[in-house]
Amino acid sequence: MKDEYDFSNGKRGAIFSSKGKTRITIYLDDTVLEEFRSRAEEAGTGYQTLINDALKEYLTESIEKPVTEAVLRRVLHEEIPQMAQMHSPMP
Repeated sequence: MKDEYDFSNGKRGAIFSSKGKTRITIYLDDTVLEEFRSRAEEAGTGYQTLINDALKEYLTESIEKPVTEAVLRRVLHEEIPQMAQMHSPMP
């Protein structure tokens, strides 16, 4: 081991860069964190990875998607009877 080391060209920060990721501080409810930790243990992965995956899934699902025939049929099945009641003459 050397008596002295030259750190004049050294850089602060993580040894390994996480390209495409940013370290943040976030406050979560204890129950939420406990649930993610429990699920992560069962899955054999990290709880932060599960949280990240859940957020990505939420963002993907919240993007407006085209209406499928099945969705249209369900909406019509639910809405037509309500509309018929609204527009029927009162007895």
